[in-house]
Parts: sequence; C-alpha cells; structure tokens
Amino acid sequence: MKADCPVCRIKGSLEMKTTTEEIPYFGEVMESTVMCVECGFKHSDVICLEAKEPVKYELKIDKNKFNTRVVKSQSATVSIPELGLKVEPGPQSQGFVSNIEGIFERFKKAVLTALSWAEDETSKNNANQILKNMDEIVKGEKSVTIIIEDPFGHSLIEDDDAVKSRLTPEEIENLETGFITFDNE
Repeated sequence: MKADCPVCRIKGSLEMKTTTEEIPYFGEVMESTVMCVECGFKHSDVICLEAKEPVKYELKIDKNKFNTRVVKSQSATVSIPELGLKVEPGPQSQGFVSNIEGIFERFKKAVLTALSWAEDETSKNNANQILKNMDEIVKGEKSVTIIIEDPFGHSLIEDDDAVKSRLTPEEIENLETGFITFDNE
C-alpha cells in the first residue's frame, strides 16, 4: 500500500508493511511499519492482537529488586504510589521489556523533565523531593511498591514475590487504555 508522506508530502512515497508473529509474554502481535522512500521518515508500531485476563501486579521493591524483569504492554498503567508517580497509556504508548531499574530510569527522566518546566517553587520542591526519595531507594535506604495494571493482560512482573491479581470491573473502568474504544449500547 502506498500513500502520501506526512513529512515531505511527496505523493505515493509512503510504503506500509504489516506482519504478524508470536512473541513471548505478548502472544500474537501485528507489527506495522510505514516508511517514506523519499525522505526516510519511518514509524513503527506493535499491536497485541490477543486479549488476556485483566491483570494487576504489585511488587515491593528496593535496590535488590532492580534486576527483576518487567513486561509492560502498550495498554498498561505503571505507578509507584509512595512517590506519587503514575504513567497511563496514551495513543503513542508503546510496550517494552525492561527491568525495575529501567522503569525507575524512565520515571526519573520524566521527573527531571517536569522539574525543568516547573515555574513555581512548590512544583520544584515536589520534584526535588521525588528525586531525593528515588536516590534513597537506589541506595537501599527505602523501599516502595511498583504496580502494573493492564486491562488486556499482556504485562508481567517476573518475580516470585510479585502479587498477581485479576483487575475488578471497577478498576478496569478507571484505567486508561491508550486506545479509542466504542461502546455498543
């Protein structure tokens, strides 16, 4: 399939390819890639095609859990309540496989970005306090809970101490999915 490029606007220069395959943890996925043969613009996306049971994982973490594997799908919400941190999926949300340390680094980068944008002292103080708390966790002076909630069930915290539970209908109702959905009522 060919279309017009959204960057260089050359007609018919955008090529689209899709493939499906089976990926551990995620199940059957479709990968789509669009690329402009003229300017090199490229965008890829991976979409899970299978729905699984809605799932919630909770794990108390400290510096000894930083190597724990985490699978976060594009529909998952990740939070660390003790730090007041929460990332909900949006239309550009992507899934990834990482570890607790990688999740921490993503949160730290977001807090540093928010700090650079902050104009009032309260916001700056809050961001600095979160960064201080994160440093204390890395040093082993504190522990916190990481929670992953996934209404489509593709996420995972791979640790014997992780508590896995099924999301209730009320919990699912309050979660963002990152997708546009339509009710047939």
